[in-house]
Amino acid sequence: MGGRPVNRSSRWTWRYEGYDPARERLVEALCTLGNGRFATRGSAPECRADAVHYPGTYLAGCYDRRTSLVDGRAVDNEDLVNLPNWTLLRYRCLPEDRPAGEWLTPDSGRLRHHDVRLDLRSGVLVRTLYFRDDEGRGLRVGHTRFVHMGDPASAAQLTTFHAYGWSGEIEVESVLDGDVVNAGVERYHHLEGRHLTGHRTEVRPGGVAGLSCRTRSPGHVVAMAVRTDTGPARRTRTTATSTGTVQVYRLPVARGRPARVVKTLALRTSLDRPSGEPLTAALDAVAHAPAFPRLRAAHEAAWRRLWDEGELRVPGEAGRVLLLHVFHLLQTLSPHTADLDVGVPARGLHGEAYRGHVFWDELFVLPYLGLHFPEVARSLLLYRHRRLPAAREAARRAGRRGAMFPWQSGGSGEEETQRLHLNPRSGRWLPDHSHLQRHVGSAVAYNVWKYVRATGDHGFLHREGAEILLETARYWAGSAVRDPELGRYRLRGVVGPDEYHDAYPGAPDPGIDDNAYTNVTAAWVLARGLDLMAELPAARCAELRERFDLHDEELALWDDVSRRLHLPFHGGVVSQFEGFGELAELDWEAYRARYGDIRRLDRILEAEGDTVNRYQASKQADTLMLGYLFRPEELAALFARLGHRLDDEIWRATVEYYLRRTSHGSTLSSLVHGWVLARMQGPGAWRYCEEALLADVADIQGGTTGEGIHLGAMAGTVDLVERGITGLEAGPDGLRVDPVDLRELPRFAFTLCCGGHRGVRVRVLPGRLAVRVPAGPGGPLALVLPGGRRCGVLPGQERWFRL
Repeated sequence: MGGRPVNRSSRWTWRYEGYDPARERLVEALCTLGNGRFATRGSAPECRADAVHYPGTYLAGCYDRRTSLVDGRAVDNEDLVNLPNWTLLRYRCLPEDRPAGEWLTPDSGRLRHHDVRLDLRSGVLVRTLYFRDDEGRGLRVGHTRFVHMGDPASAAQLTTFHAYGWSGEIEVESVLDGDVVNAGVERYHHLEGRHLTGHRTEVRPGGVAGLSCRTRSPGHVVAMAVRTDTGPARRTRTTATSTGTVQVYRLPVARGRPARVVKTLALRTSLDRPSGEPLTAALDAVAHAPAFPRLRAAHEAAWRRLWDEGELRVPGEAGRVLLLHVFHLLQTLSPHTADLDVGVPARGLHGEAYRGHVFWDELFVLPYLGLHFPEVARSLLLYRHRRLPAAREAARRAGRRGAMFPWQSGGSGEEETQRLHLNPRSGRWLPDHSHLQRHVGSAVAYNVWKYVRATGDHGFLHREGAEILLETARYWAGSAVRDPELGRYRLRGVVGPDEYHDAYPGAPDPGIDDNAYTNVTAAWVLARGLDLMAELPAARCAELRERFDLHDEELALWDDVSRRLHLPFHGGVVSQFEGFGELAELDWEAYRARYGDIRRLDRILEAEGDTVNRYQASKQADTLMLGYLFRPEELAALFARLGHRLDDEIWRATVEYYLRRTSHGSTLSSLVHGWVLARMQGPGAWRYCEEALLADVADIQGGTTGEGIHLGAMAGTVDLVERGITGLEAGPDGLRVDPVDLRELPRFAFTLCCGGHRGVRVRVLPGRLAVRVPAGPGGPLALVLPGGRRCGVLPGQERWFRL
């Protein structure tokens, strides 16, 4: 793919040959293993956290709140907690009649070979090392690890030792290490990172050791128990420290007589249902856990079932990267997630960037889940519904009615966006106004509506979904201020998806006015709220009217605001916000020549004593996000409702205008631009699609992937193929398909759920489309093809269509 440094291997294998300390954090993130409940980074078992290595295990929804002193101010932060390290395994050689060797790690001078292989089909990570000393004595070490996709509370790691040219013993320390902190992101080093306290250990016969600890606030209890089995079997000498356990073994090795160590993990927490005493439960579970081969077989069977429902076949290197993206999506949000109270962590369960918070990335993730794992999509929407009281309280504190969802959410649903952020270029702490991105509420409401259209889950829409949608509409109607001079309503003091522009130049207060994306999506929410009130069963409608004190006068206001929100234009294009066209033009070429990578233009300008607020420059897609959410006819209808014409000429001019003024400082930016250009059949679409595909695997966003993957971009690239290029949309009238020609992806296939059928297979070829519905109960799957052609595919049938 464009000569990018993507490792070459088979379709199902992600491989890194050789050891490079500079890329180790990236390898750890991209080789993370998880099951939707917890995940463990793909770190070397030999190493504790240091400047090169960062082992980490993260439990979905396990946050802790600490207070830090930042730039002289007390700052509260809620973080996804780094849990005890269960993978740590130290070893050294004890040759016969010779002194003990050094503890071996990938950083040892004796390392001669290093190989990491991630099997995407089975969810198994294999790391192989070969050490040789100056006298030619060798030791080959192989680690095989998985986080169980069938049993969401277990994991296992097998280590084998092969001796070459010597015999003796291997001394092994199997460690359960609770002396860990959150320190995986350098720019957070000013923040308090010690989240675990109250460590308690227990040792049982049979190589079983356990550790429990708790977070400080709100005090979640986490317990890990490890059973260490060796071959040949040896008794352990166990030491309990104040923060963990160490089990020591001496295992005989010789050429042809390898030794092995298996660590089997059981994880229990106070968040589990039903509740119990976590440490006792973990110790009991691990003591009776099956042997490694049986555990692995059950784990791989669970992955096979997932791939059956999440199949994606795209040829070439693009297809291999897309498989990796699906893999990490399913490790973060699997069917196990449906049983949890968690949202979409923007950086997965793969690291500590963004402190594990939930942003609007579900906007890019839920479309895939709705088509493949609708029960998971529903659970993520219920996460938002459970935090509706917090959103109502936030709106009340802001002097508004309805619900104001936070830009960054965690455990409680309160606003977790930091009020200060560090510019690494200048070293200065600056005010952070990104909490003014109120458009996140529209994203939540949009996800509700689109989920129901894709799945037909009207029960959810009429219950929880209605409450989310109506309370969001109420917030927008109450936030809009009528401008008598314009004769329109305005939304002032916000920040758009662009994120660069958080104030007008020289203005005393933060925020900009009438962000086009914010206003259009607010109008859409208000219109859908009115549609919902007309659609609801009479009894439910009456109940909601009484419960929310909804009167005809307020609904009339919703209608008025949805038709008369102000939309700014300049020079024949849609303005990103009021006054955007009056800002100065930036000398883009000069900055590229001076700095090369200018994705984070805001940091560059601030370090120069300037501000991006003065320029027509965007970090990422903002106005063009409208082309991502809405089909051209939908967008034109929205603009018409607001009293404006949006034809192909105006939209093309708008796209070209912002293409020249966007620095793509977010992984989502290339994704959205690729989507919009592909649907427009615009030139250069593949360049942006390829950038989105490579954002994490080539670490092109400033080297931050090692801090955690970008889950929205990963899911979005898969969705780009399944919905963007195919023009696919599941709705009440069936499955709409309207493919565009993208020559770089001439053929592909995937499965989805639609119309009550699971495992519907769609194949796209140049000029042709095939749809196969698996045999089973139910009626035909309705299709709507280009030009409005309607047809059906019966269960057990595959039909081909010319496009």
